[in-house]
Amino acid sequence: MPVCDTCGNDYARTFTITRSDGAAGVFDSFECAVHAMAPRCAHCGCTVLGHGVDVDDETFCCSHCARATTGADLTDSVGT
Repeated sequence: MPVCDTCGNDYARTFTITRSDGAAGVFDSFECAVHAMAPRCAHCGCTVLGHGVDVDDETFCCSHCARATTGADLTDSVGT
């Protein structure tokens, strides 16, 4: 049986995820796939599970982290 790249579990229902940059892995759960494949915030290091915020070549979990690192003029919400 295939073995999970993250935890080493020998599991019959593993699956493969391939990112657009060609990186690929075999996993037994989405949790293991997230640990191995999801980007990390360039400021605080948390796992970015949603769209995140990209400034140049860096990914951030939110506009606060992007502002703190790059000074980019970003906000999470707009008041009316």
